[in-house]
Amino acid sequence: MQAKIASVRGSLATFLLLFAVSCGSAPELSRKPNFVVIFVDDMGYGDIGPFGSTVNRTPNLDRMAKEGLRLTSFYAAPVCTPSRAALMTGSYPIRNGLQTGSWHPVLMPGDTNGIHEDEVTIAEILQDAGYATGVVGKWHLGDQPEFLPTRHGFDEYYGLPYSNDMIPVPEGSKRPDRNFPPLAMVRNDAAERTVDDQTTLTGDYTREALDFIERRKDGPFFLYLPHSMVHVPLYAGADFHGRSENGVLGDAIEEIDWSTGQILDKLRELGLEKDTLVLFTSDNGPARGSAGSLRGRKGATYEGGLRVPTLAWMPGTVPEDSFYIETLSTMDVLPTLAAMAGAKAPRDRKIDGHDVSHILRGDLQAPSPYDDFFYYRGYQLRAVRRGVWKLHTNGELYDLGLDVGESVDVAGDHPAVVEELREALETARRELGDGPADPLRGEPELPASARPVGKVANPRFLIPRPGRTGEAAHAPVIQGPLPKPETPWVRPENW
Repeated sequence: MQAKIASVRGSLATFLLLFAVSCGSAPELSRKPNFVVIFVDDMGYGDIGPFGSTVNRTPNLDRMAKEGLRLTSFYAAPVCTPSRAALMTGSYPIRNGLQTGSWHPVLMPGDTNGIHEDEVTIAEILQDAGYATGVVGKWHLGDQPEFLPTRHGFDEYYGLPYSNDMIPVPEGSKRPDRNFPPLAMVRNDAAERTVDDQTTLTGDYTREALDFIERRKDGPFFLYLPHSMVHVPLYAGADFHGRSENGVLGDAIEEIDWSTGQILDKLRELGLEKDTLVLFTSDNGPARGSAGSLRGRKGATYEGGLRVPTLAWMPGTVPEDSFYIETLSTMDVLPTLAAMAGAKAPRDRKIDGHDVSHILRGDLQAPSPYDDFFYYRGYQLRAVRRGVWKLHTNGELYDLGLDVGESVDVAGDHPAVVEELREALETARRELGDGPADPLRGEPELPASARPVGKVANPRFLIPRPGRTGEAAHAPVIQGPLPKPETPWVRPENW
């Protein structure tokens, strides 16, 4: 596909996407490569230096970009749970029921739903290929024992099983849908302690990740590091609090940058930098941060909702200071890592992602592996991208090559393109499904190719809820339509 220069606004006005020359194939590795996937929560496209930020200082990510590859059209999903499902399974989340939680757009504490036991994760594939596998951070694919990482291919787990805002409601607020226990820090398959101070989260995760690399340095290993930040409520460690020029959000982003630098430095210290692929990306667009020149934010299916800042780094294999501008996604992680490890993706089910290892090795003029990429919000189909063209189901058409900010609807000028993309949307409806975005309105009828979501009959909170005793302390909150709060909750500054 003919590459076009994306028009940009504001802080990205001088960020020109001019990339053309393939860097050729990298030499074969003498050992199976290690993998580190850093998955930041709610980081926007314009939140870091390599993608145009001038308000957040990210020297480690700047260096990572200088030494590696920027993927400028890399997509996740609009919110947390489906993004993680796509990453772990290589499929559109609507295929495995994890496009939403059972009663909320994402899985909640004590949810009946989670990742099904028959799903094949990238961790299981790599574990079978001889890899040590560990996850440090936010899981968010179910908090019941059946759904935890150690049941789905990970040797080790340390982190929060869901988002850091899923905590007890402030005293005086009437929010039965948010009356959760304190955050539970899980070690492998059991709650180890409660998290009473979230300022320590990023530092705690970083120490655990470095320890995993040190212990598993003889490899091969796969480390998945899904940070809880920069999801609200926002916190940063004592060494970062108040240090940035962008408030607590900037503090948290700069601590994530520090954490990433610690990972890269550890790999260099151990002499593993040329043997380890590091992928840095985000699970969706910003809640509080910047989408840069993109339209929309977290939860939206305009570009700002799910096009995320992504870097790949592996000196000697990934070309340095380079760019790839065509469509890729989190679904590509599973087939790509499997191929690089000499393993195979499952063949008994539809995997929507693609092996893009040739692109990581320098084939930067390769076309996107996606003929069509589909945008979902919940179970609802919202848009399709084909090349530079993006058609929304509301009839808006944008040329992303010339108008990445989706500011000028050109549907009236290109009726033939509109008709072709409408046919693509109908194909998606038949093959993937389409229905209400809100899970409270019921799940849609899905095609026969859809795989079942995991379910448990009697979910329990991992730790007891405040103000309750006995089994009632572990009983999930109301699930379904909720009464209007009697007392509004005023969000604190860091929310």
